[in-house]
Amino acid sequence: MDILAILAGMATGMVLGLFGSGGSIIALPALLYLLNVAPKSAIAMSLGVVGITATLTAFDHWRRNNVIVRVALVFGMFGMMGTFAGARLGLLTPVVIQLGLFALVMYAAAWRMLKPARLNSVEPVAASADEVVAMGGGAAAFRGCHDFFSPCMGRIALHGIGVGVLAGLVGVGGGFLIVPALVLLSGVPMKQAVGTSLAIVAAQSYAGFVGYLGGVPIDYPLMGAFTAVTVLGSFMGMRLAGRISHAALKKSFAWFLVGVASYILLKSVIGEGLA
Repeated sequence: MDILAILAGMATGMVLGLFGSGGSIIALPALLYLLNVAPKSAIAMSLGVVGITATLTAFDHWRRNNVIVRVALVFGMFGMMGTFAGARLGLLTPVVIQLGLFALVMYAAAWRMLKPARLNSVEPVAASADEVVAMGGGAAAFRGCHDFFSPCMGRIALHGIGVGVLAGLVGVGGGFLIVPALVLLSGVPMKQAVGTSLAIVAAQSYAGFVGYLGGVPIDYPLMGAFTAVTVLGSFMGMRLAGRISHAALKKSFAWFLVGVASYILLKSVIGEGLA
């Protein structure tokens, strides 16, 4: 790999470590344009890279009590169902509508996250030892979210379906939607949302990668080398995130959403689209 590919791998990992999403938006163009991988193979390989990197980073977040396991399981399970339904719908939807919808959703999420803080309907509360265990080791317990059949978990399941449908419809990973949904709709603190999102992103990326196996050629040595660089970048990003305040991390993520949404709109306007 040349220096630009290495820097792109580092950037992919840092974005995942900082924000719990967004790795594919850097990994895919890097594989396509810097490493000259065929488009469908690049899509599959980017899913593998993001899946492995997100798994390792999510595990480290879990060790730091930043992954709410029950939320990840419920959101992820229903999110995968929604993603399948959205993908089927996406087969019938013009690509310009798909890209425009995704950009608008990201703009809306960024606007909500940049607004002055307001009390969420689901308030984080101080967790007792029993509550932490009940949440599967999460760093915070949420009122009404102590078991899989609570109304709170029902809302998270609905959010998972909604995010999954949108992610499947637009054909671009759901990480950009997962973190805002966890923060804005489910009342999860930003740092826990990042760790939990990584676990969900990993599961969805593996599902996508497996879907491509046997259908496209995979350059495993190249994918392994790019993944190694990306993993290093993810841990750098995660360490940096630990030194940034909740408000600063939330604000920076919102502006990152604005940048990516603008990029997608620009690509769609000039007719190239985004895989």
